Amino acid sequence: MTSDAALSSAPTLSQMAFGDGTPRKALGTALVVGTILVVINHGDVLAAADWPPLWKVLLTYSVPYCVATWGAITGKRSQWQRDLEKP
Repeated sequence: MTSDAALSSAPTLSQMAFGDGTPRKALGTALVVGTILVVINHGDVLAAADWPPLWKVLLTYSVPYCVATWGAITGKRSQWQRDLEKP
């Protein structure tokens, strides 16, 4: 069972999202996955020597960034809970 003191020392959402290099890792993931998705989703437009709307490209990159960040947050939270349960 967890104590109130242990719960109060839980890392905040912002600490988990912006600590331990999470933004850098999420950015790397977004660049790789986002580029693949741009080619898949907008390849026909790019092949026609045209540019897709900027907002669509930005959304295409922001989705893998958010997913990678959320994965890091949930992983850190799970690890914190496992560490808390250790005797």
